[in-house]
Amino acid sequence: MAQREADASVRTVKLKDLVPAATNTVNTTFIVLDKAAPTAARAPQQARDGEKETTTCLALVADETAAAHFLLWGGECGAFEPGDIVRLTGGIFSYHRGNTLVLRAGRRGRAEKVGEFTMRFVETPNVSEIRWGRDPADARRMVQEAVVSPYSQVFKPLR
Repeated sequence: MAQREADASVRTVKLKDLVPAATNTVNTTFIVLDKAAPTAARAPQQARDGEKETTTCLALVADETAAAHFLLWGGECGAFEPGDIVRLTGGIFSYHRGNTLVLRAGRRGRAEKVGEFTMRFVETPNVSEIRWGRDPADARRMVQEAVVSPYSQVFKPLR
């Protein structure tokens, strides 16, 4: 019962409302639409397993409001497949390697599969394809500067 009460108190956000930030505050649910092949990458200094190299893969995810790129690390790459519905708690929406805007669990967040196949979603806009800048009125806030592409440039739409 306590777990259900804790889950109910967590404020969830829709993908269209994501704003880049380096804080673990993203709680959302989405469906995995596509997943790229895993690649070896140099682990960040705060690597979970202490290794110098780890596996990463990028996924295209969506909810009923927007799509985004979701970065999977290590064991997460094999844990999720297209069609999986995932709940992310304590996630981050920020730049990875300086230029790719991605959603990820990070060190403190948690991604867990909560279902399969039955979720409404849209593929546009893709919030990872928006260019952001500092708000001139408040340097702590980010504001949209331009839409690079309404669709994912990594996972091209089928036409």
